[in-house]
Amino acid sequence: MKKPAAIIMLILGILLALPGLAALAGGAVASAVGSIQGDGFLTSGTSRFSVNSFALTSPRGDTMGQEVPGRLPFDIGTLRLRAESETPGKAVFIGIAPQADVEKYLAGVHHSELLNVSQRPFRADYRDVPGTSPATPPADQGIWSASVSGSGQQELTWNLAPGAWEIVVMNADASSGVDVQLQAGFHSDLFRPAATALLVAGIIALLIGIPLIIVGAAGLGRHAGPPRGGPPVGAPATTGPAMAMAGPGQAAGPAVPGTQAPYGAFHEPQAFAPVPVSPTGYPARLVGELDPGLSRWLWLVKWFLAIPHFILLFFLWFAFVITTIVAGFAILFTGHYPRALFDFNVGVMRWNWRVAFYAYAAVGTDLYPPFTLRRTNYPADFDVDYPERLSRGLVLVKWWLLAIPHLLLVAAFAGTTGAVWRWEAGNDIIGGTYERGSGLSLLGLLVLIAAVILLFTGRYQRPLFDFILGVDRWIYRVLVYTSLMRDEYPPFRLDQGAGEPGVAPAAPPAGLPPAAAGPPPAGGPQSVGPAQ
Repeated sequence: MKKPAAIIMLILGILLALPGLAALAGGAVASAVGSIQGDGFLTSGTSRFSVNSFALTSPRGDTMGQEVPGRLPFDIGTLRLRAESETPGKAVFIGIAPQADVEKYLAGVHHSELLNVSQRPFRADYRDVPGTSPATPPADQGIWSASVSGSGQQELTWNLAPGAWEIVVMNADASSGVDVQLQAGFHSDLFRPAATALLVAGIIALLIGIPLIIVGAAGLGRHAGPPRGGPPVGAPATTGPAMAMAGPGQAAGPAVPGTQAPYGAFHEPQAFAPVPVSPTGYPARLVGELDPGLSRWLWLVKWFLAIPHFILLFFLWFAFVITTIVAGFAILFTGHYPRALFDFNVGVMRWNWRVAFYAYAAVGTDLYPPFTLRRTNYPADFDVDYPERLSRGLVLVKWWLLAIPHLLLVAAFAGTTGAVWRWEAGNDIIGGTYERGSGLSLLGLLVLIAAVILLFTGRYQRPLFDFILGVDRWIYRVLVYTSLMRDEYPPFRLDQGAGEPGVAPAAPPAGLPPAAAGPPPAGGPQSVGPAQ
């Protein structure tokens, strides 16, 4: 398959699968909402509302019925309100009437308009409208479309109708000081049909989109992977001189030996120095060469310059998840990871590492990352050895159960420091909620410290860079393992340094500038000269 066709199929598949998943999720939620209450109503918790005025009204900005169409042959929705006074034996009144009639009845009457309600903890905000007492009790008015009054718990049900409606809660004798427990419920015949429609639409979209993603990713994987029958991974490259691809405002031309590629440049994928292979190392190799001429300030805007990459990587990672699931089933039944999907997923991780090295996970180079899944002689590179065979049984447990110790450590490295989780059970619709407060990750903090030092001194501290690369290397090894690419368990080892430990960098192909030669060996120079 030609590369443009593969790209088109991948894009179409993603554009179908993403809405399909959203529709499937929405259908599941609508189905749960339609059946979550035994009496058919979606019910909120019971909350206390207390005001010193004569009446409590619903928010004017959220008047009901304004968006409701005319009569339809099915129930659009039914509102149910339950109210009970906090004062034993005191009668309460609940009524729903057109907004204009409510405003006329309460004109000049001291009442409170509900503005906002927040949970955890419960808090209600009101707008106090000054005035006097009402002339007559609310039940004596003929304006109500639906109303109930009495002592004990009162229940009002009302079918939604077009128009602007307002809810009023008062003491039945029109006395001041409304203090009640309120509960709201809603029922609609549209929940189940909407759930069915969303589920069907989501399934159809996924049945079309997922095969397109697989075919497109496989096509791109064949273009991104190493040439079939070529030199093995780690063997010296035999291609000729690279052509430097110019960045904005720069002319393209052959790379000159002994010179560094300009900012924004990269080389053709065919001319790269292979990632060094360690006979005893992990079969996933991450390298990053620290740029000796880093700008003091460019790191401040790299995240902005990398926005096009972030957008593309969002869709690529979505495809990565789909292809990993498909590969998991292939491994389970055949013991083999489909080679084209393997090369695609490695390409996505490679692309992500280049952007991370440039923008946020190391800020180790000013060279703009290339838009490609293939290997280039970019200062940051990543590769994984293709496994000829994988365990069928491990595919069921290694990505979650066996990886738990590593996932906890990765969470400590790349997760947020000072994060606060809180789970609160309650009588909400679903029955519980959670909240999370976030902070800066440990990796992000280390990169920020290195960048600030660079800003003021013009030097990227080499020991700090080596430690950051060790953290990144650990994270990517765990990602390889949990993505089912290898059966070898990642080592509990922080292998620091730009290159893989104990491995000398490969010599650059003839005609390539030094920047393409790959990273220096671990334990190299401990400092970098001032920025140019």
